[in-house]
Amino acid sequence: MNRVYVCSCFGITDKQVKEHAAAGACTPRQIASATKAGTDCGSCVRTIQGLLGRGACPRRELLEKGRAATAVLAPESELVEAA
Repeated sequence: MNRVYVCSCFGITDKQVKEHAAAGACTPRQIASATKAGTDCGSCVRTIQGLLGRGACPRRELLEKGRAATAVLAPESELVEAA
């Protein structure tokens, strides 16, 4: 098995980044929070962005669905205050 290191500073591989992404980490900042990748020299941040891609984020989709459900259930006066 070939290891492709994304972050040399902390020894984080592309496989680890993909595993965290599958678990819901949608941004380089969330990957950094989970692994420290990108928090030292920062040269790996673009690579992490590339691995994450621009695809759908499960967590973001759930949040958007939650907002839509709240908008349907909340009285109109609460929507104005929330915005």
